[in-house]
Amino acid sequence: MQQSKPMKFAIQINTSPYGANAGHTAYQFITAALRQGHEIFRVFFYHEGIYHAFKHATPPDDELQFTAQWSELARGHGIDLVVCISAAQRRGLLCSDEAQRQGKKDQDLAEGFRISGLGQLVEATLEADRFIVFG
Repeated sequence: MQQSKPMKFAIQINTSPYGANAGHTAYQFITAALRQGHEIFRVFFYHEGIYHAFKHATPPDDELQFTAQWSELARGHGIDLVVCISAAQRRGLLCSDEAQRQGKKDQDLAEGFRISGLGQLVEATLEADRFIVFG
């Protein structure tokens, strides 16, 4: 039997971590794809999905720690976690440069995430074999 070639995936997440299960489903899909030898080119957090990137999110201990899971996934597999700059600014998520510009003491962006524009989303759709939207 001929084995299929590994695929390169780009993922978009549009829903908040606790408002819907789409982000968790995306995470499960990504970990399963990685176990099967596929590549995750980029995960793009858009609309309410940017809430996955808040480093100061502190859910109760008995709930899933989405931000920490994403950070660990990025660290362990070198996955590019991109947060839409426009969606982030609308919702108060600041990277270090923007936090400094606005006189804030600290950035809100969790480890492993970066803020960028829709160009990164377009690039991901062009580079990947498959583009999947969750939420």
